[in-house]
Amino acid sequence: MTFSIVARCGITGHLGVAVATAVPAVGSMCPFTLAGTGAVSTQSWVNPYLALRVLEAIAAGTAAAPALAAVLADDPERDLRQIGVVDAAGGAAAWSGGACTGWYGHETGPGFAIQGNMLTGPDVVASMRQSFEASAGLPLDERLMRAMEAGDQAGGDKRGRQSASLRIQGAEAYPALDLRVDEHPRPVQELRRVLEIARLQLVPFVEGMPRRGLTPGPAPLEVTEMLALSPPDRPGGGGSRR
Repeated sequence: MTFSIVARCGITGHLGVAVATAVPAVGSMCPFTLAGTGAVSTQSWVNPYLALRVLEAIAAGTAAAPALAAVLADDPERDLRQIGVVDAAGGAAAWSGGACTGWYGHETGPGFAIQGNMLTGPDVVASMRQSFEASAGLPLDERLMRAMEAGDQAGGDKRGRQSASLRIQGAEAYPALDLRVDEHPRPVQELRRVLEIARLQLVPFVEGMPRRGLTPGPAPLEVTEMLALSPPDRPGGGGSRR
């Protein structure tokens, strides 16, 4: 019921997941990331424990493909699952069970896995791959966003549109970016709008947050001054005044 991309940035080592579907709040159930380890999207008949177990296996030293194979081997309902994985070294793997609803399928390449089910057709996944590969050198959030836009424009979920999310995991235990559109008639387009605002208002705040192993410093003055403004008065606007 979903199309997604999981990927690793070859420049920064950041990991990310972007996903959209015709069910509310896809960002709460499908994407999983773990710093320095990997990124996963679990979909079709969603099983979050598969994603968690794959990440645990990667953290213990197993690469993406064998980690995914081992976890699926223990799942009696694996034919209902679809899952994409990328590890911190850029290894990628994906699975689309034979009982997924058509059209379904996946493609993998260096540093990425793209997968989808209940789609309008194979052009969705193919367009996402073309977009992602054509955007090499751009920041990971932009590459994932463009891939989702390409998949959406190619047809996306054949039932319609409802939610989308984008998650970027850097070196910290918390995500560098975690954006969600939980219920919207054009969620991918809305996700793009939210991303543009987040780059101006949220990303500077996250960049000033405490870092692992470093003594926390004061919040950057320019960030606190910007966030003290009403949302419409900040760079990028958005939100509302009281």
